[in-house]
Amino acid sequence: MQSSFNTKFFSLALIASMVVLAGGCSLLGIGSLSSSTAAVSKSSNGLALDGYDPVAYFKDNLPRAGKPEFTTDYNGAKWQFYTAENRDSFVQDPAKYAPQYGGYCAWAVGHNYTAKGDPQAWQIVDHKLYLNYNKDVQAKWLEETPKYIADGDKNWQVLAGKAEEARKDK
Repeated sequence: MQSSFNTKFFSLALIASMVVLAGGCSLLGIGSLSSSTAAVSKSSNGLALDGYDPVAYFKDNLPRAGKPEFTTDYNGAKWQFYTAENRDSFVQDPAKYAPQYGGYCAWAVGHNYTAKGDPQAWQIVDHKLYLNYNKDVQAKWLEETPKYIADGDKNWQVLAGKAEEARKDK
């Protein structure tokens, strides 16, 4: 009976410690980087996606230029939207709409380096937005999309940190 109690107590203590550690790391900004929320690629004026509306890719199935009057800040970048409704949708769940790998080229990240993503060379895969450097690179990416996504997801953890460190606007 005592052994069972000790095992349960130890298990609960271990779980509680893990929760506290995870919460502490979260508060300190330590932890894994999401493929959609770290190291945003942005233009010289601080715009993510060169000012294109990330929600429009999902709602309208096409890239739409955002408007300055519908702007929000997220993850160190300014995001513009075609409508106030799109902006509000993004604010409610930015990870749902933000491009994977911070808007960097998905093919490049799959090959373990970063390159700017082109908002006109895009694809939604499994409800996630991916950009490529240009349409030619996108054609290559489309040949083995699942492989490049799997490789990119592995590579992004290190690349995101490097890209964030290299940002000139810090």
